[in-house]
Amino acid sequence: MTQTPSPDVRRFSVHASEEVRARAQMVEERSFEAAALRFCAEQHPHGDLFGEAAVMVEDCETGEQQCFRVDLGSGDAEPCG
Repeated sequence: MTQTPSPDVRRFSVHASEEVRARAQMVEERSFEAAALRFCAEQHPHGDLFGEAAVMVEDCETGEQQCFRVDLGSGDAEPCG
């Protein structure tokens, strides 16, 4: 049986900011930040206590893009500045 996603779940294209867009992964989440965190959790499953990742997130429906800096140790995310 196929599970239908909740209507508030959106599809995002996510990639590390230093990588080309062609290496993006599709992530279904409720927000840009949640998509960035899921991407980092899957790409860096053990975390790096001192590492940080810059992640570009694009809403596949609207084309809106947001960048986040994610602390891989704590899982905190904030917009790129």
